[in-house]
Amino acid sequence: MDALTWAREILLLLHLVGFGALFGGAVVQLRDREPLVNDAMLHGSLIQLVTGLALVGVDLYADVELDLLTLGVKLVLTLLVTLLVVANRRFDSIPKGLWALITGLVLANLAVSVLG
Repeated sequence: MDALTWAREILLLLHLVGFGALFGGAVVQLRDREPLVNDAMLHGSLIQLVTGLALVGVDLYADVELDLLTLGVKLVLTLLVTLLVVANRRFDSIPKGLWALITGLVLANLAVSVLG
């Protein structure tokens, strides 16, 4: 296994860790009356954004054929989630609808990854 493959695999692992943190941070608040943007959601969204961009960079360097439509949709969804999480981090709680929107966007991003 060459260095580029190792780099891609490590980035993919970190990307999945970011998803787990983001989704897990949202799911633990399923029963809370006043959900909030917790540290897991913040760090998970940032990890997903950074590692996702790095994965695309590694794939471009390795001349891997990329599905630009899927990548574009994933980038938009990831940016939306990250912006919503960062913008609402300062509040003690967020509306249930906003929490549901963030969680739905995370699941939509997962669906695009798996099905796209």
